[in-house]
Amino acid sequence: MIGYATLGTNDIDAALTFYDALLATAGGKRLMQMPDDRKLTFYGAGADKPMLVVGKPYDGQAATAGNGTMVALAADSRAQVDQVHAKAIELGGADEGAPGMRGPEDMGFYGAYFRDLDGNKLCVFKMG
Repeated sequence: MIGYATLGTNDIDAALTFYDALLATAGGKRLMQMPDDRKLTFYGAGADKPMLVVGKPYDGQAATAGNGTMVALAADSRAQVDQVHAKAIELGGADEGAPGMRGPEDMGFYGAYFRDLDGNKLCVFKMG
């Protein structure tokens, strides 16, 4: 149902360096980049799968992190959750919740939370 989510940045070069390395850890890569000055860059595992887009805001104003806004990235394993979270911190992201079970054990939600270089909140998770 979700095609893509977009995160704004104030430093496109730093953001692309962050997301190139981070999303490679999660099995993603750059799929497309728009040639305009916003440099919208689409990341994903394939164009037929949900994507994450990073770029400058359309209105030309400063990018700000939304209160209550979060993008969740699905992982293939709990080990990949750990790896993506560690990579985010290594790349200068901020820890918002170390990897671990969230909610009842039988629900099987294993996740970790972090913020990117612009303060956008992300989760990486594995169900089951």
